Amino acid sequence: MSETLHVPCPTCDTLNRMPRERLGQAGKCGRCGNPLFPGAPVPMDARRFAVHAERGDLPVLIDFWAAWCGPCRMMAPVFEKAAGELEPHVRLAKVDTEASPDLAARFGVQSIPTLVLVHHGREIARTSGAMPLPALLSWTRQALAAV
Repeated sequence: MSETLHVPCPTCDTLNRMPRERLGQAGKCGRCGNPLFPGAPVPMDARRFAVHAERGDLPVLIDFWAAWCGPCRMMAPVFEKAAGELEPHVRLAKVDTEASPDLAARFGVQSIPTLVLVHHGREIARTSGAMPLPALLSWTRQALAAV
């Protein structure tokens, strides 16, 4: 019998059940019909965090950023490319610290960009500062090995 995962839709936030062995296949949301794995980071606030990072079964890699931050703007295209590499095993999310200061405070984010890897609402790993794509992928995969 296969393990069933709860995968939140990045468009409408509905929880979808998906067998683990089908993660690599192009799944669609049962409610809105949009792809479950679009290969792009999901904008996140506290409400969406509760669905994706606490109720969903996929680890979530969160990029805490702000529009005024130069290193954050440098990191944005790298993080976008990482979504295409790491999905469907990790959901990538972006939290604007200006728009969601409560979520940034919850994680004690003091500098940006800060990346936090979360699974079932619990922090697994954290790093700060911009990094190239190979370093980001390596760091994420190493952190996931501990899950």
